[in-house]
Amino acid sequence: MMNNFIVLPMIIPILIGILLVFLRPYMAVQRYLALLSLLANIGIALYLLQIVQNEGIIRLDFGGWKPPFGILFVADSFSLLLVLTTSVVSAIILLYSFYTTSENLERHYFYSFVLFLIAGVNGSFLTGDLFNLFVNFEVMLVSSYVLIVLGGKKRQLMSSITYVTINILSSSFFLIGIAYLYGTIGTLNMAHISERIATSGQTPILTVISIVFLLVFSLKAGLFLYQWLPRSYSAPPTVIAALFGALLTKVGIYALFRTFTLLFYHQPQVTHTLIGLLAIITLVGGSIGAIAYSDLRKIVAYNVIISVGFILIGLAVMTPAAIEGSVFYLVHDMIIKAALYLIIGTTIYLTGTAKKSRMSGLIKNYPVLGWVFFLTILSLVGIPPLSGFVGKILIGQGLIDAGSYVLLAVGFASSLFVLYSLLRIFMNCFWGETIIGEEDEKPLRKGLLLPSILLIALSLFLGIGAETIAGYVTDAANTLLNPEIYIDAVLK
Repeated sequence: MMNNFIVLPMIIPILIGILLVFLRPYMAVQRYLALLSLLANIGIALYLLQIVQNEGIIRLDFGGWKPPFGILFVADSFSLLLVLTTSVVSAIILLYSFYTTSENLERHYFYSFVLFLIAGVNGSFLTGDLFNLFVNFEVMLVSSYVLIVLGGKKRQLMSSITYVTINILSSSFFLIGIAYLYGTIGTLNMAHISERIATSGQTPILTVISIVFLLVFSLKAGLFLYQWLPRSYSAPPTVIAALFGALLTKVGIYALFRTFTLLFYHQPQVTHTLIGLLAIITLVGGSIGAIAYSDLRKIVAYNVIISVGFILIGLAVMTPAAIEGSVFYLVHDMIIKAALYLIIGTTIYLTGTAKKSRMSGLIKNYPVLGWVFFLTILSLVGIPPLSGFVGKILIGQGLIDAGSYVLLAVGFASSLFVLYSLLRIFMNCFWGETIIGEEDEKPLRKGLLLPSILLIALSLFLGIGAETIAGYVTDAANTLLNPEIYIDAVLK
């Protein structure tokens, strides 16, 4: 019976999203139902995490069809940690939207499409076969296509052209990869694919197919092929940009981890070396972009790119400490990137500009906002006791264990660029003499700051109380490093 709960993190947002379509005139009802659905997902994810910790990986076979023939969802610690983090972060971002989203946007089914987006994200984390990973990707992407143009501003429409084109292209390559893989292996169940590749060996044609999947998921994650991301993520309203920055690239990262630890791990000298090379290029390019722009939204977008490269250097070396660090840092990054987007969005709202050269002395007018932003910088850089420290230390330890000193140097050098790019915002925008007179000062409602404070509190909690999720992170890393655990849970 408990297995049926696995589908709820996807089904609840879909059903509530459909219901909200019929409740269009009732804004307050829409808000609270959307929030309640995410709170329900948090409870379900916590419950399932505890079951997996005590009893092992669980699965749900749709229609009673046993693997590898039917559709199935699989819940392990890795997927459930991400479902839980998605639900928590989305609920907090939704709180922010209550104070910032215009009624015009709300009446255009804003909450429905947010819930559909979250359903696609959660479905991607939980599915056990490649074709349904594609389906859930599309649910997520179609929702994001609507959200990125919601409001209809020229800047959004221009950015959406690139965003939609890139994602349609990557989805086409995804289907091509699935077709060739099915033609070669004869199955799309991920555990069954893994078992067959382990039995027959990773032939050259399978290595080529793996590179096609690497191309697809790199486009989704913003690994190397990230040129579309800064413009697309800086165009929509703050609450939508925060959802994109916190969630969408993480689905691509998840797919890379699942694919290259469960399916294509037999030729690491090709696939994982390539991942490491792409991660280096991403870290370098993201670091240059973060210090090259004066637009706050672009700086934040390039910081998203840097984190993608940093998380994936753990996958490149595949040591236990590195994988643990990447899983922990992935959870941390979902939380802290949401906080960063909300803080920067609030700053732009208060000043009416995204150019840091046009701001100064904001900490005098808005001291809480300034110090919350400073704590966010510390967390992103990895200063203890905030959550970024734990993940970075573990990744660093894993890189040293593997002898990957180039990755270590580039990865930790990128932290200096993160520090410089964000500290420059803090010094230019919050320090110095204020340019806002008392008569021009916009009131900062507590509701605007509460979500950011909650996210920073979560980061502090994960940093100080890292042991509270250490067991789940270790279990997730153990499953990723030992594919037979996943295979046995699904096929036996």
